[in-house]
Amino acid sequence: MPILLPESSESASESLTPRQIVAELDKYVVGQAAAKRAVAIALRNRMRRQKLAPELAEEIAPKNILMIGPTGVGKTEIARRLARLAQSPFIKVEASKFTEVGYVGRDVESMVRDLVELGVEMIRAERTAEVRAKAQQNAEERLLDLLLPPSRPLTPGEESSPRDTQSHTRDWFREQLRDGRLDGRAVELDVREKAFPSLEIIAGGSVEEVGINLNDTMQGLFQGGRSKKRKMKVPEALEYLTQEEEQKLIDMESVARAAVQRVEQSGIIFVDEIDKIAGREGSHGPDVSREGVQRDILPIVEGTTVNTKHGMVRTDHILFIAAGAFHVSKPSDLIPELQGRFPIRVELEALGKEEFVRILTEPRSALIKQYTALMGTEGITLSFTDDAVRKIADFATLVNERTENIGARRLHTVMEKLLDDISFEGPDLENKNVVIDEAYVSRMLAEIVKNEDLSRYIL
Repeated sequence: MPILLPESSESASESLTPRQIVAELDKYVVGQAAAKRAVAIALRNRMRRQKLAPELAEEIAPKNILMIGPTGVGKTEIARRLARLAQSPFIKVEASKFTEVGYVGRDVESMVRDLVELGVEMIRAERTAEVRAKAQQNAEERLLDLLLPPSRPLTPGEESSPRDTQSHTRDWFREQLRDGRLDGRAVELDVREKAFPSLEIIAGGSVEEVGINLNDTMQGLFQGGRSKKRKMKVPEALEYLTQEEEQKLIDMESVARAAVQRVEQSGIIFVDEIDKIAGREGSHGPDVSREGVQRDILPIVEGTTVNTKHGMVRTDHILFIAAGAFHVSKPSDLIPELQGRFPIRVELEALGKEEFVRILTEPRSALIKQYTALMGTEGITLSFTDDAVRKIADFATLVNERTENIGARRLHTVMEKLLDDISFEGPDLENKNVVIDEAYVSRMLAEIVKNEDLSRYIL
């Protein structure tokens, strides 16, 4: 019998071939073909695994990926877009935020707990969408009861004409409600009040466990609050009643079980800045902030069971994608056991002028499209000539070469400086048609770029 990934993961993404996955990623990330190819294969292998017999599927571990490349070249964006494509719970953590057990800092298991919370929210949102129509219908009936209280039951021998009249009146009120003609009326509702009684916290074995206990306690307290009467307009009352009905229709225990299953089978954890915990050459003895963290992360990546407030979660089949610049240390500085858990390594290339031109114009959310849309809200028609786009890319490349190479993030700085005057004076401009050409770009940026000391501060 095949292993099926939880509900929504079995979507159109299942039919995507690695080539199609790369094509989807190309819509958002420029270049980096090797990295896209690696993550596409990893995602496709996950789809292949679900079609195997359970005994064999259990033995097939995900092939974790280590991305190596400078900042601002698309490492995080590739992982984020992949997770969205696969409809998988996805979380980004920074390795430098964790410290060895016994020292101040976050427990490494918190990354799994955070991932489960995201999974719960994903499932809850999906279940809410499923029951939305039923919840709205129930809320509508409750609101009609408030606007038009139901008639008393018929006594034996009494004619039914009053009841028929009541039914016609209720239908008329329903039409008025749906047409928005009752939006000005107010109704009185019983609203649950949140209480804040004193509580006693029983500490667990770690700060994270205390957090779990506290969350459970607070949730129980808030759910048990008293109700009070409150007047609100019909649209607000309808929305409040709909939310109440949604909560009644959703089984949170079922949501938690589905979330744990989805996290175990299709979760993705992106560990950024892993090079910051790699031991540098020449260091002697154990290092609290580096090797100790690596040894704590190792069991999570290897496969272990983590205690969360929604149940025990196995990390054996969670896909880990690690990334780092490795400009000071190198991947071989990681402890051997951790190196072995990232069998696929891809090197991302530094971005140059041609890539910058494409980043400015090609992706769905390209920078030029963003600024054009922003200025459009002020009634300004902003247009860039091809020469201007290439000049912007020239300046960004030049500054990256002279100062620290921060990749595509340099384009954000350059674009902000370029459009500084237009952004400030936008609402007061008489001429609402603005053309950004090569001469304008040179006038705004050439002096700053020429002065190397000034460009270090401004760009």
